[in-house]
Order: sequence, then C-alpha cells, then structure tokens
Amino acid sequence: MKMTPEFQKAQANMQPGIITADGFLGDDDRNLIDIIIEDEELLSSLNCDVETIIEKLKYLKEKGEKGLGEPITVDGKWEVQVGEARGHLPCPFEDGIFRKVVTKVVNLKNNESIIFSDLSLHLIEKHHFFQGKGSPFRLDPAKLVRVLEICK
Repeated sequence: MKMTPEFQKAQANMQPGIITADGFLGDDDRNLIDIIIEDEELLSSLNCDVETIIEKLKYLKEKGEKGLGEPITVDGKWEVQVGEARGHLPCPFEDGIFRKVVTKVVNLKNNESIIFSDLSLHLIEKHHFFQGKGSPFRLDPAKLVRVLEICK
C-alpha cells in the first residue's frame, strides 16, 4: 500500500503536540501504512478481525457506563470502568470529533488490562489503526485478544 496524501496528512496530525501532547505514534518510526499492515497481519494470524474486536469493546463500554464512573463487573469476567473528561478530540484522519471518554477493562482471570478512548474505537473501526508502538493509547491486537477473550 502507498502513503497517499490523505495518509501523509493523517500521519502529520499524529505527531506529538498536534492533537495530543504525546501524539499517536509513540516511538514507532514506521510510516502509518506499515503500522496498519503489520497490525492487520497480526490479527489475521490470530484468526481475528477488527469487527470482532470493536463489537466486544463497544459491548464492554456500554455495560461499563452503567457503573456511572465506578468500576463494575461485567459477565463475571471483566472489571470495567468508564470515565469522561471535559472536551473533545478530533480524529487525525479529519473525519470526526470524539468526546474524551476513557474505558478501562481488566480481565479478572489473567489480570491484564487495556484502556481505550472513543477516539481509539473510531481509529480501529474505521482506519484499522491501533496506534504506534510506545503510544500511551496503543492497543496491541494480541493483548486485545487475550484481555477480551475473543478469536480463540
């Protein structure tokens, strides 16, 4: 895949200090297309897909919202806490603006956890972008499979 002008602009928007202080790429020096392709290949090797991940993340967020900011147990498998900060974040692909809602999910069996935002959900669902390695909100596909107990 080629770095189109749209991907080049999105990658520029992902740099530290443009949308967020830390940016979206962490210490990953690969171009945006290579990051996406590698994560898609990893997902494929795990017999998983973006749709399955998004479905489970949205389900857990929806259940977690019932805790009104406090952690709650969902399906006896996960502790979920959803919190909202004031403000909004634009997508670096320039196709939406998202509330600053953060969801923390802890798998109660293996004690692994993930944290994701509404923007993270959008980036994965629409752009297959899990963020660069070292990014504070990177959602490693292999870790998602373990925490969410999907695609086995």
